[in-house]
Amino acid sequence: MSLKSVIDALQPYRHFLVAFSGGLDSTVLLHQLACWREQSPDVTLRAIHIHHGLSANADAWVAHCRQVCSGLEVPLEVVRVTLADEGLGVEAHAREARYDAFRAALQPGEALVTAQHLDDQCETLLLALKRGSGPAGLSGMSVESAFAGTTLLRPLLNLRRDALEQWAAKHQLRWIEDESNGDDAYDRNFLRLRVVPLLTERWPHFAEAAARSAALCGEQEHLLDELLAEELATLTGAQGQLAIEPLLKVSDSRRGALLRRWLAAHQAMMPSRAMLERIWREVALARDDANPLVRLGDFEVRRYQQQLWWVPTYERQNATQLEWADMTQPLPLPSGDTLRFSEGTEIRAPNADEHVSVRYTASGTLHIVGRSGGRKLKKIWQELGVAPWLRETTPLLFYNETLIAAAGYFVTLDGQCREGDVGLAMIRQKNGQ
Repeated sequence: MSLKSVIDALQPYRHFLVAFSGGLDSTVLLHQLACWREQSPDVTLRAIHIHHGLSANADAWVAHCRQVCSGLEVPLEVVRVTLADEGLGVEAHAREARYDAFRAALQPGEALVTAQHLDDQCETLLLALKRGSGPAGLSGMSVESAFAGTTLLRPLLNLRRDALEQWAAKHQLRWIEDESNGDDAYDRNFLRLRVVPLLTERWPHFAEAAARSAALCGEQEHLLDELLAEELATLTGAQGQLAIEPLLKVSDSRRGALLRRWLAAHQAMMPSRAMLERIWREVALARDDANPLVRLGDFEVRRYQQQLWWVPTYERQNATQLEWADMTQPLPLPSGDTLRFSEGTEIRAPNADEHVSVRYTASGTLHIVGRSGGRKLKKIWQELGVAPWLRETTPLLFYNETLIAAAGYFVTLDGQCREGDVGLAMIRQKNGQ
């Protein structure tokens, strides 16, 4: 194992966030990057350690990681996560929480570096076989892949674990041993402890052969990406929605491949064949008057106007009423967004005897600017082409009990600013902007 091979796998990047668990693999990786930094001062390193709270030793692991990073003069960020309980299993939830933390921690210009090696790749392939995955799942991990607007690098992916052990022994490195690694109740541990040793005993180069198979599956997936890219682009709208009608005319296998790539474009976790069938049957082919959805993690696949939409999961706010006592200050919304006012000519200012509030439903007949006659709110949303999930999360401005405006969509005649008056403009600022 040479430092040069690791450096070659990291070129041309120079700024790195290292996923550092404190175990053997990530300890070797961090040490190698620190050695490279000594040779190349333009290389910058940060490390991130995820505290899952699953082990009684988790706090001691944090202390160890701090000590290692201090010795290598690498800044360390420790992130504590709480695992969701959505039925995916501890391993899957822990992985999801880690990568969410990595996304949040990455700084502009940084690449994320993780320490998976050849034996991990072999286990990943076997797990994919166990799940009945197709070529996408069987392609395993890649040395370089897109992640969170930047790049995820795995420079150790072609190296066996024993090569890492030799590096650690040579440089007298210390690392922690997670006691859960010995628990074969976890699928990956079962493979690592029981299955892979048997396979390697019979076929010493089984891991290398498995990696070649994964690479070949990856090549097939890349080829399909190229062949389907143009077709997918024609099916996908400006807001990322997918047209349903053209998919009715293609084969099941082609439709499945297009659906997978559409989901991948939204950074969705790759679905099983059964999940793809549910999306198609329960959402795309649902009866016309239905409001179907299938949930995938923190997102939902929904249908609207004969298109599939990728929508963040949200809570209905029908009963929510927010008082806006000081209109000079932004109003926080349940979604994490904020509303604020600026000077404008769209909305009249409230009278002295009118108190201001924000709600999410309105009853009665409404008259809005630009349309003659009165309508119920549901009819207005339909005419404006507003999807159901946006209707239920759009803040409505009230003065006393009178609807004045819907943020970003319409102003009522009761809320219209008269010509020549100084009025207001209501601005909804998205979370994180």
